[in-house]
Amino acid sequence: MGYQTIQGATTVGLICSDGVILASEKRVSWGRLVSSRHGIKVFKLTDNVGLAFAGLMSDMQALVREASAYANLFRLDKGRPITTKALSKLISNMLFNRRMMPLLMETVVGGYDADGPSLYSLDLAGSLIPDEFIAAGSGAPIAIGVLEADYSKEMDCEAGAELAVKAIKSAIARDAVSGDGIDILIIRADGAEERTISVHS
Repeated sequence: MGYQTIQGATTVGLICSDGVILASEKRVSWGRLVSSRHGIKVFKLTDNVGLAFAGLMSDMQALVREASAYANLFRLDKGRPITTKALSKLISNMLFNRRMMPLLMETVVGGYDADGPSLYSLDLAGSLIPDEFIAAGSGAPIAIGVLEADYSKEMDCEAGAELAVKAIKSAIARDAVSGDGIDILIIRADGAEERTISVHS
């Protein structure tokens, strides 16, 4: 079964004036089968950095475990939290080293540190691309249209969270393998906040 048939998801990330939003719906699919309605694809890695994914749940969870261990080791060694850019480069190297047997997922890294809010997208081979807003997964073509139309870097995190929900809801309405609620991670200078909203799809 190819990557395109198992990446069912809609995941978005956007930079706001006061932080970063990461969001994804909760449906877990394998081809045309909905295997769970309670999947988690958005992860708070540290107080200042989060990850969001579209793809295979097992691969997401494996990467989160490894990246979390590296982030904790960095904090113990340096006495300060890892920056978003440094963690993104670390994950990029991890994905590149596995490129012959890749983790089947798209990765979005977002965080807030001394450099302000930042957001990166990574593909299976670890290509690292900074952007102001990102959509990943099978619902991305629909979600990105909503983001393109309504996004502004001047919007605050509350407005950004509303836009992320709007984009994902638009994808859920058209993408059969997206749905069943939305997890949101809001990362500001003073820490991260997790929210879950229900969506009837």
